[in-house]
Amino acid sequence: MSFFNSKYARLVTVLLVLQGIVFYAVALRAESTPSPAPLGSLPGTLSGWQLYKDVKIDQETLDVLKADDTLNRIYINPEHTASAFLFVAFFKTQRNGQAPHSPKNCLPANGYEPIESGHIQVAVPGRAQPVEINRYLTVRGEEKSVTLYWYQTHDRVIAGEFTARLWLIADSIRYHRSDTSLVKVVVPVRNNDAAGATQTAIEFVKAVFAPLASQLPS
Repeated sequence: MSFFNSKYARLVTVLLVLQGIVFYAVALRAESTPSPAPLGSLPGTLSGWQLYKDVKIDQETLDVLKADDTLNRIYINPEHTASAFLFVAFFKTQRNGQAPHSPKNCLPANGYEPIESGHIQVAVPGRAQPVEINRYLTVRGEEKSVTLYWYQTHDRVIAGEFTARLWLIADSIRYHRSDTSLVKVVVPVRNNDAAGATQTAIEFVKAVFAPLASQLPS
C-alpha cells in the first residue's frame, strides 16, 4: 500500500483541511495573545540544579525559529557529575507561519541519527498523573545523547505533533488562542550508559517542570 493510500495519509489530509478551514474562519477575529514573563527569568537554581551557562542562539537560527521568546541554557546537577541542556521556544501565535519546529525532523536534519524513539511517563510536581513526553536516543559521530521533549499549551503537556495540531484547532475555536511552547532537554550519554542519561534527563525535567510551567501561559 502506498503512503498516499494509507489511513495515516488520509488522516493527515483531513487534519490539514480542517486546520485550513479553522484558520480561515478565525482569521478575521481578534486573537488573544498572552504576554508571559520573559523565559530568561527562569531561576538559575532548580531543586539543586545550578545554571552553568546561558547559550546564545545565533540570529540565523532565530530567524528560522520565528519564536517570540527563547531560552537556551546548560544546568549542572547537584553532584556536579552531569549536565542538562534546556531549550524552550515560546510562540504567542501560530498564525502567519509561526510554529514550533519538531525535533523529530530537526534532529536528523542536524546530523543526529535516531537510534531509539518513543514516549515515556514522568511524574512531575503539581500533577496528579504523570506526563507523557518524547524520548529520543541519538548518535552523531561518536557522540550519543538522550533528548526529551514535549509541547506545552495552556497547562497541557502534549507529546505527539498530530495531537498538538488537534488541540491547536480546538483552542483556536474555543479560546481564540494558538500560543504554545516547545520544551526540549538534552543529556549527553557517558560511558555508553543511555539508561543513566535518561534518568538524569528525567530528574532535570522534574526539577524544571513546575518553575517553567509557572512562567508559561495557563
